Parts: sequence; structure tokens; C-alpha cells
Amino acid sequence: MTSAAVEILGLGLGILGWVGVILACGLPMWQVSAFIDVNIVVAQTIWEGLWMSCVVQSTGQMQCKVYDSILALPAEVQVGRALTVVVALLGLVALMVTVVGAQCTNCIRPGKMKSRIVIAGGTIYILCGILVLVPLCWFANIVISDFYNPAVRSSQKREMGAALYIGWAATALLLFGGCLICCCSCSQRNETSFPVKYSAPRRPTSNGEYDKKNYV
Repeated sequence: MTSAAVEILGLGLGILGWVGVILACGLPMWQVSAFIDVNIVVAQTIWEGLWMSCVVQSTGQMQCKVYDSILALPAEVQVGRALTVVVALLGLVALMVTVVGAQCTNCIRPGKMKSRIVIAGGTIYILCGILVLVPLCWFANIVISDFYNPAVRSSQKREMGAALYIGWAATALLLFGGCLICCCSCSQRNETSFPVKYSAPRRPTSNGEYDKKNYV
């Protein structure tokens, strides 16, 4: 019962991480304007994401525009798009695989195959966390490098947006949830690998000798 609860917990964390990746992928706040000028009161704030860029006025009005050309985008944006979409699809696959092999479902008979399927689902969750970590760290590295680069003008410098932090939180949930699922399934597999064998007690016959059927 405890292993099933841990497995459900891992599945829940994996689902939250998967939703977080989708949210981070759609948000336009991967990098935002850096207020480092003398006059910090500015009329507009620029948000840049994987799919669009937005300009937020001081009055609260926001205008967003989808990128016109895909091939003209920087390499980190193209890679970020590809990996986040792949992670979103893999997360759906991991969810279905884990549910099929979970202890709380009866899609497959309990046994080694069922535990292997659950381990496969947890491994896919871990793979999703590793894949989504690539564009997040790539973007963060570019933002930090440009921020401290004196050759970059102040108006072109950016800071890390909320989407990066949401993506890192989603990565942690995916990795932790996948590890819980795999560890729980491995421990369950070890418990069922060596079943307890029961042997009937030997009873002597009327002449004092043991019955031969006890040895069959």
C-alpha cells in the first residue's frame, strides 16, 4: 500500500512538471527588459519568448506579435521550441505508460512486465526533465553573458523572465517524480522476485515412517 502511494505521488509530480513545461513554453517571458539606466521609470517593458514578443505599456496595455520567420530566429529559440514541444509530447506518453503499469490500475496483470512498464514511464519523465533543462540553461547563459557584456548596449540587455523559473521548477518536479516512480517500481520488483515457498510439514505414518508423498 505504501509503494502504491509513493507511485501515485511520483505520477502526480510528473503531471505537474509536464503542465509546468507546457506553461513555460507558451509564456512570452523567457527574457524581459533590464532596468539598469539612470532613469528607471520607463514607458514600456519588452517580453521575449519562444513564440512571440510582447510590449507592455506603462498604462497596462499589452501588444504581442508572433515571430514572422522561423529560420531567422536565433539558434537558442529554435532549439527551445523543438525541445519543449518534444517534452510536451513525451510527457503525454509517459503519463499513459505510467497509468497502464501503475499498481492502482488493472490494465496489465501484476508481475515483472507491469513493473517494467512503470519503470519505463518514470524513465521517460526523467528524460523530459533533462531535455527541457537544455533550452532553459542556454537562455539563462545568454541573458547573463549579455547582461555583463560591456559591448552590449543598455537598451538591449535583458533579464531572466518568469518562464525560466517556471521551467526550472517543472524540471525539478519531472526529475523527482520520475525517480520516485522508478525507485518504487524497483523495490516492488525486488520484493516479488523471490516468492516465499511453502512446504507442508511431514507427518509420520502409523508404522513410524514418513509418507513418501511428502517428498513429491
